[in-house]
Amino acid sequence: MSLPLSGHHVAVLLGGLSSEREVSLVSGRECADALERLGAKVTRVDAGRDLAQVLAKLKPDVCFNALHGAWGEDGCVQGILETLALPYTHCGVLASALAMDKAKSKAVLAAAGVDVPGGGLYNRFEVARDHVMPPPYVAKANAEGSSVGVFIVREGSNGPPLQLADASWTFGDEVLVEPFIRGKELAVGVMAGKAMTVTEIVTDREFYDYDAKYAEGGSKHIVPADLPRHAFEKALRLSEMAHAALGCRGVTRSDLRYDDINDIMVLLEVNTQPGMTPTSLVPEQAAAQGVGFDELVLWITEDAYARGHAGGIASSSETPGQSAR
Repeated sequence: MSLPLSGHHVAVLLGGLSSEREVSLVSGRECADALERLGAKVTRVDAGRDLAQVLAKLKPDVCFNALHGAWGEDGCVQGILETLALPYTHCGVLASALAMDKAKSKAVLAAAGVDVPGGGLYNRFEVARDHVMPPPYVAKANAEGSSVGVFIVREGSNGPPLQLADASWTFGDEVLVEPFIRGKELAVGVMAGKAMTVTEIVTDREFYDYDAKYAEGGSKHIVPADLPRHAFEKALRLSEMAHAALGCRGVTRSDLRYDDINDIMVLLEVNTQPGMTPTSLVPEQAAAQGVGFDELVLWITEDAYARGHAGGIASSSETPGQSAR
């Protein structure tokens, strides 16, 4: 009996050029290993500026895009793959570009009725010079992921985040400043347009930063989150709305905050290429629904292949483990 991906060549794009390169290397390794277990011929491609030439020579059946951050997740690599007419996983050019630009995606989400924080874009030197809104607030890079370039300015702080004016800042001159929403950190995976479940993220750090996301023991995940039913349902609903509003496909992850004292929930952003590391949230949510890591990778790959070829790889492209809530 052949394995689901027997005879198919999958190029796994990993590494890349962004500040999230190290995370992508881990996501790519885990997905490539799973694809090999599923019987695929796998080529690991550390994506550089010569990506188009490399892929044109390889001619894979499908590309598994395990890149994170700028260039790999913001529509640029997606444009290369469209030009080469290669099927690829996750979102297309427009959805990827929109979701990576936090300010633009917030405008689209707000217009679609998704509750988002207030705030806006400011020049980083202006934010470093003086408070642009009363604390507490959050200042963050407008087009980075994995909590890179994020500062929380609390009430009673000595001043604004001076690091934004440093010459070492490489994340652009515009930063997004939003009111800080106290309460619970939540995440919802969305697969084929349907929300999976809600995870509450608990960490001893100031917030769910890079180390909390990827260091062993950096955070604790409660799956499913212990929330009032109406709040749980709202997190699912907002995440599905956001996925649809941005034109996403495949698997995404929405990050939310829930002020359980004032019963306020906002959606912070949509991640179009969620992490696939051993500590990542989407594989954990899939597992909670009875979908193993290899089955999740298979579905993501089949979903991409089916868009570019007649038929599909597996016997069915139905979403595994989805059940009515």
